[in-house]
Amino acid sequence: MAATTTNLGAGSEDRVMATAQQILKSLNTPKEVREDMLLIFSSFDNRLSNITDLVNENSDATGGRFEAAEKVILRWDSSSSSSNADASRHSLPWEDSPDEAAEYLSAVDEILQLVVDMSIRSDNEIMDRAETAIQMAMSRLEDEFRLILIRNTVPLDLERLYGSIRRVSLSFAANEGEIGEEFESFAEVDSVRGCFHERGPSFGDDLCVDLINPDAVMELKEIAERMINAGYEKECVQAYSNVRRDALDECLLILGVEKLSIEEVQKIEWKALDEKMKKWIQAVKITVRVLLSGEKRLCDQIFSGSNSIKDICFNETAKGCVMQLLNFGEAVAIGNRSSEKLFRILDMYDVLADALLEFEMMFTDEYMCTEAKGVLDGLGDAAKGTFLEFENAVKNEASKKPMQNGEIHPLTRYVMNYVKLLVDYSQTLNLLLESDEDEADGLQSEDGELETVTPFAKRMLLLISSLESNLEEKSKLYEDGALHCIFLMNNNLYIVQKVKDSELRKLLGDNWVRKRRGSIRQYATSYLRACWTKALYCLKDEGIGGSSNNASKVALKERFKSFNACFEDIYRIQTGWKVPDPQLREELRISISEKVLPAYRSFMGRFGNQLESGRHAGKYIKYTPDDLENYLLDLFEGAPLVLHHVRRKSS
Repeated sequence: MAATTTNLGAGSEDRVMATAQQILKSLNTPKEVREDMLLIFSSFDNRLSNITDLVNENSDATGGRFEAAEKVILRWDSSSSSSNADASRHSLPWEDSPDEAAEYLSAVDEILQLVVDMSIRSDNEIMDRAETAIQMAMSRLEDEFRLILIRNTVPLDLERLYGSIRRVSLSFAANEGEIGEEFESFAEVDSVRGCFHERGPSFGDDLCVDLINPDAVMELKEIAERMINAGYEKECVQAYSNVRRDALDECLLILGVEKLSIEEVQKIEWKALDEKMKKWIQAVKITVRVLLSGEKRLCDQIFSGSNSIKDICFNETAKGCVMQLLNFGEAVAIGNRSSEKLFRILDMYDVLADALLEFEMMFTDEYMCTEAKGVLDGLGDAAKGTFLEFENAVKNEASKKPMQNGEIHPLTRYVMNYVKLLVDYSQTLNLLLESDEDEADGLQSEDGELETVTPFAKRMLLLISSLESNLEEKSKLYEDGALHCIFLMNNNLYIVQKVKDSELRKLLGDNWVRKRRGSIRQYATSYLRACWTKALYCLKDEGIGGSSNNASKVALKERFKSFNACFEDIYRIQTGWKVPDPQLREELRISISEKVLPAYRSFMGRFGNQLESGRHAGKYIKYTPDDLENYLLDLFEGAPLVLHHVRRKSS
């Protein structure tokens, strides 16, 4: 064995020494055992006799490294025995002492590495000091971590956010006149002229804001890494989530979302609740697109070393604000249903449906997604139930006060403006109504062009059919058959125009529009028959004594007197009737002229000369055909006029 040892070179000796040193290091044996092992090693080969000195030197070097690192940590600790000057110096903000902060982190790394390498575990005294130093450092780092988060939180800038919002405003009753008192029993509406339903805001694709000052993110990341390496990830996550949870709560307050119980929400009057629902819709969009996405990004940056820790941190941070939003949504979903709430509920449903997709990607906590899905289903049921109640309200609205001038009923205006806006939610309503089609199934055959009718289209057909039936009943309140027809013409034309000039036409089809126009023409024919038959009868030849030359003057006088009285009565009454649509008004006047003026001209031509030559001819022949034509232009203007006839001059 000695010969073999003699032949080994100097390089081999170094390797032997290194190997022996590594063996000792890895075994991590107590001091007494290590000394025995050194004696055994040295007995194998005289070149190992120096290993004792080498180990002692390494032990001294390790102790020196630990001492230096420990000193740095103690110097930063205000409760240690360090001088007041040092304590004061190191009470400065972490961000304002970059060199000292770097030195402190290096000291933490040094001690952690020494512990990991097990090079100080053989000495119980130093090991206890190392654990104390680590605890002290983690407490300090946790405080600094929290302070950096608080000091560098960026307040929510609403002006910037609103500058990125694209608003979509839809008129609910603009330029349609006020909903009068006659309609208050049907639905509680805003009586301010030109009220609006405003869809929620939408954002540009490039919207991104900083929730934490970007310069502080790296410092937070460095502290988090040390705390996680030291096994203090729970304390780090808790510090982060507590601070950021409070920051998110503050953001919700800035967005106008208060912490309210379900009972408190249900006691709020509609106008105030409507404002809160609008703010909630906006807050959900901002929370998902800005706050949660920013929070997720922060967690990914600060806790990039551990997927599980960053997921837990995000879940714990975001849970509070999301649950606050969901609680309000649940309160609305189980609240009282009324027609004016439907648009807001649909907006809430749509925004939460979009948010749920984001939640499923952001949250690893299935509980949050389950809760959001439950609230979404509740809002869907509320929207569907509110829509069905609206249908019933239209069907059963039973106001008995007729419109004085045959004008468009407030019910018609309200319903058609209402359903015109509902078309914008057709995709959502198709989804919600697809399981409630039984009542509407029979309507599909009404329009042969609609090979496939969506659930929403069926409900629209049913709803408008209910409105038409209700209007038919209301028309029976008019004793005057002609006004009955004017009322139905006005209201049915209004319905047709609202359908024709909106997306409703695509749902109901052109054939539906043609049928309603045909109905309006039938009402016009019925009007002419009910109103002008008596006047036209006065212009017939029967009963006035044979040919024009032999006609009884007495009978002629009675005929002209009867016609004049009939025409003047129609003029007096029907100048007060209202036909708002200028085209329909003109068509009615033309139809009247085509019926009345030719008959009057013919009668005048045959019999007028027999009276014109007599005394008091103007008493019986008050009007020329041109006079009548001019007077007809005053009909249906909605302002009763007194007819002043122009006496014809004798030729």
